[in-house]
Amino acid sequence: MAAATGMVWAGTAPAAASGWPDTPSGRARMLAAIQELEITLLTHPSATRALEEWCATHRMADRPVVVAHKVAGNSPETVPERVRTDLAVTATQAIRHRQVQLVCGAHVLSVADNWYVPDRLTAQMNDALDQTDMPFGHVVAPLHFSRERLEFVRLWSPSDEKPPVAADAMIVPPAIILRQRAVLRDAHGLPFSEVVETYTSQTLDFTPAPQTPPTR
Repeated sequence: MAAATGMVWAGTAPAAASGWPDTPSGRARMLAAIQELEITLLTHPSATRALEEWCATHRMADRPVVVAHKVAGNSPETVPERVRTDLAVTATQAIRHRQVQLVCGAHVLSVADNWYVPDRLTAQMNDALDQTDMPFGHVVAPLHFSRERLEFVRLWSPSDEKPPVAADAMIVPPAIILRQRAVLRDAHGLPFSEVVETYTSQTLDFTPAPQTPPTR
């Protein structure tokens, strides 16, 4: 899948080696965490809500609230034809673009590129998207939307890594690990947004729970 146009990775350096030893056990535990993240994302129509649940479960911030940091001046010059087709709009119908970093505490969890049809939102929603940094999912929540996933890709796995060089090595993932593309539909099934969400390795920047020894 092609990367989102104009993707910004400021502040999305690889996760700190805070608790993932580069051992077979450490890699297996990190893979299990990535699979847990995938399930969390796949079982929520709102990525914002999913990330807040993830942040709370793993105690990644004192207040597990996801906020959006809008990236200004990064909109593509043209709307991809794929997006117009997916949203069932004409060649001249207005589509707006919004890119944000979704942040919980000190962690940039994802970068979201969102194309949306302003005519299919309320005036209040459009004002909020234009004038505030509110996450898109929170703004359009009154539409009781559903998510039609078009792509869901794991971009990296700890099983891809080579054996560690040092005995005390820690796993340091690349900056991005997952990406999904989806169309959001309102309660009547009308598509109003297409989003590409790219999830960073900072979603793994927590200390995993101690491994429970096997019972005898």
